[in-house]
Amino acid sequence: MGRGRKHFFDDLATLPWPVGLAVGVLGYMAIAHGIPWLFARSGGAFATIFGSATHPFMPLAWMFLGLCLIAAAVSFFGARRTRRLLDTRRGLDSLAALGWRDFERLVGEAYRRRGYTVEETGLGGADGGIDLILRRDGKRTLVQRKQWRREKVPVNVVREMYGLLAHHGADAVRIAALGGFTPEAARFADDKPIELIDGAMLLELIREVQPAGNMPSETARTFERSAAGPGVPPCPKCSAVMVRRTNRRTGEKFWGCSAFPVCKGSR
Repeated sequence: MGRGRKHFFDDLATLPWPVGLAVGVLGYMAIAHGIPWLFARSGGAFATIFGSATHPFMPLAWMFLGLCLIAAAVSFFGARRTRRLLDTRRGLDSLAALGWRDFERLVGEAYRRRGYTVEETGLGGADGGIDLILRRDGKRTLVQRKQWRREKVPVNVVREMYGLLAHHGADAVRIAALGGFTPEAARFADDKPIELIDGAMLLELIREVQPAGNMPSETARTFERSAAGPGVPPCPKCSAVMVRRTNRRTGEKFWGCSAFPVCKGSR
């Protein structure tokens, strides 16, 4: 199910909190002082009504300021929670355990830390669609995320995003999916401006923007190894659980440490 229609204060809450604060102060000044000043200039009864400090627009001015302050607070605490979400991810299981909305925020924060301007479009939802729009260096990239862990993304999903790429006139598409992609989907995206990001690549992207030294504790390593199931070897360097990766040059499969790039152990 997609998300409902957004309104002004919903959009304001998605912007950095100083923006909400500034909009609130400017709006208050305009309603409390700017508009009454214009009415008072006309003279007559308007001058009497709007020349007072308790003119009829004052409650509206305070209401607008209050709503903007609430939006700024939602933005502030939401951003702090999202940063914590990203900084505490240790493996694929911790990504799969998130709700779809938190997973979307997590992906957005990872790209934000890589220097992108991130817009949460409101066009996606639990079922997919365009979840994020990334902007950097004058280019626009559409992002869809799939939290499927036990199911690969089929080719029709990639085709749909390619159609949206042309429809919106974007420069590229990225699809992040924990469970990976079918061979048909990979072949379709091969010669197009479409980047397919599987679980291992997404975890790698997150590790790269986490604080330095954010290595999993021994307790976390033990938990991840037990959750990974039989046949998944531990890292020879740090004992964390390993994930299957593909060498981009040779196509050869290998085991890589889930703590990459902090740890670069491989088998």
